[in-house]
Amino acid sequence: MKKKTTGSSGEKTAPAAPVRGYIQVYTGDGKGKTTAALGLALRAAGHGFRTYFGQFLKGQPSGEILAARKLSPLITIEQFGRKKFLKITENFEEQDYRLAGAGLKKCLQAMLSGQYRLVVLDEVNVALNLGLLSEKQVLEFLDRKPESVEIILTGRYAPESILDRADLVTEMVCRKHYYQKGVRARRGIEK
Repeated sequence: MKKKTTGSSGEKTAPAAPVRGYIQVYTGDGKGKTTAALGLALRAAGHGFRTYFGQFLKGQPSGEILAARKLSPLITIEQFGRKKFLKITENFEEQDYRLAGAGLKKCLQAMLSGQYRLVVLDEVNVALNLGLLSEKQVLEFLDRKPESVEIILTGRYAPESILDRADLVTEMVCRKHYYQKGVRARRGIEK
């Protein structure tokens, strides 16, 4: 039998219902997918919740890594990519497959650890699109999601199987981008 708790005015109140975690997807060709996931991590940190942020295909220094160090242990970011920027047109090496697989295992450990309220698989949809991970692997990962953990999957090219499994899907649409005028990624804005 659940115990009733006493509210601030002395009246009996029912205990809070357990929080349910959902599966969110941020996809599309527009800017802001990782930034949206980071915004959720920041919001969660404000309430004392911990976030594990696994970045697939990324190994370069970035502002989010520096900021996460300042918010540790509330936000933990790990990267599962080489130090160089990978282009989708280049041939991938064995280590790219190995890093993606190891990254998914680390995300699974974080999700099952009981330490994190949010687990972000940043750019996992791109890793799927490039064949570095299989849809089966990621769907099996989602099958093991504890009830109270929120999962966020980001990246272009989210496959239908992931979209179908998600509770929330946001598609970022690019209407105009200064990259088209030759503006390169800027420190503190894009990296």
